Amino acid sequence: MRLRVTEDCIACERCVEICPEVFEMGEVYAEVRDEQVPEEYHDAVRESADECPTVAIIIEEDE
Repeated sequence: MRLRVTEDCIACERCVEICPEVFEMGEVYAEVRDEQVPEEYHDAVRESADECPTVAIIIEEDE
């Protein structure tokens, strides 16, 4: 799984609350600590994307 946060982010910090191991707050909006997400955080990342009010978290599943 790879992910990114788009500029649609409003910095609500919901993703950081759900999965601080993957997301952190940047100066303007949330950022991904590492583009490649370890498997143990996949469920939390999906929950973060579902909870994002602006749908700013883009997940790309590995095949």
